[in-house]
Amino acid sequence: MRLVDSHSHIDAPEFDADRDAVLARARAAGVVAQVVPAVAAAGWDALRTLARAHPELKPAYGLHPVHLDAHQPSDLDRLARWLGDERPVAVGECGLDFFVDGLDPGRQRACFVAQLELAREFDLPVVVHARRAVEEVIATVRRIGGLRGVVHSYGGSAEQARQLHGLGFRIGIGGPITFERANRLRSVVVAAPLSQLLLETDAPDQPDAVHRGQRNEPARLPHVLAAVAAARGEPEERIADATSDNARELFRLD
Repeated sequence: MRLVDSHSHIDAPEFDADRDAVLARARAAGVVAQVVPAVAAAGWDALRTLARAHPELKPAYGLHPVHLDAHQPSDLDRLARWLGDERPVAVGECGLDFFVDGLDPGRQRACFVAQLELAREFDLPVVVHARRAVEEVIATVRRIGGLRGVVHSYGGSAEQARQLHGLGFRIGIGGPITFERANRLRSVVVAAPLSQLLLETDAPDQPDAVHRGQRNEPARLPHVLAAVAAARGEPEERIADATSDNARELFRLD
């Protein structure tokens, strides 16, 4: 099976000591591509260098809401130039986070809207972080219009997923679905059309239940695949093919 990890932070410092080995394990597990969204402008150059050395890594560039303190006012202008010069597979990781204390909601909203407008201008999908913010993300995407993308590590309802689908957005499913108590997420995955689903690891974060408490890595994506297939009562091969095709279509992967 050929899998696409639609959300991996393989550029994170947690992988500095053994990144080549991690990439080799991912390839051995059938992961043929990874979408790697940046979280702050300070990491864009390193991500570009990494992706040029490893063609299976597909970079996206953006400003993550949790890292507000790292963002400078000039970063949005720089992002516009960067998108034009580099033509990444997406804008992101961007979005809203109303879970972490101390993050200014007004600054988050302004940064998010600016990145959505850039995605529309450059005809790129967006990789959206939405923690306790799915409803506002839906409203914002609807208001701006002309967008497509994915809400990664989806935590909303089946109805919200239906609305996102109508707006051209897929939902990313990762390690949380493997946990015994994830009944609500499994019900969302069952209700959603297969064409809306993407698989992800969010490595080094959000490990599956088997690897709870450990550093996550893209080679663990088959655990997510197995959980999605079991929830839907469909063969793993069908889920693998469909979700990989979904990722290729959304991100226009080779």
